Amino acid sequence: MTKIDFYLLSASGQVARDAMACKLVNKIYLLQHRVYIHVASKEDAARLDDALWTFTPGSFIPHSIYQLGKDSSEPVVIGCQDIAPQSDDVLLNLTADVPSFFSQFDRVAELVDAEENSRAQARIRFKFYKDRGYDLTTHELNMA
Repeated sequence: MTKIDFYLLSASGQVARDAMACKLVNKIYLLQHRVYIHVASKEDAARLDDALWTFTPGSFIPHSIYQLGKDSSEPVVIGCQDIAPQSDDVLLNLTADVPSFFSQFDRVAELVDAEENSRAQARIRFKFYKDRGYDLTTHELNMA
């Protein structure tokens, strides 16, 4: 059964979320897992694509933006479609909703910033997973 981790940030805003998303993706990549980053829009995908290239000097995380019907050999894929590429490893959800395909992954990481609207949406997702019996873990992350 899919394991769900909620990462609660102490900071608010898109910049904080993108920075932590890059750190989390880097950690997942270094552990040699594949990750699909689910975002809300093509603009979000492009912004995160740029962030992954520039988040730390000298870092390199091979990644691509998902195109429906085209498989990627990259270990990190970013997309906003209602269908995810075939993977069974890690889903990083950066949207307000539970993706319909979440259960095809071994793990789901939900990244939540400190804004009240973001926390309220996360509580809805948490309840969704909990009501269906998924194993849930919450991590408090200090952005210092």
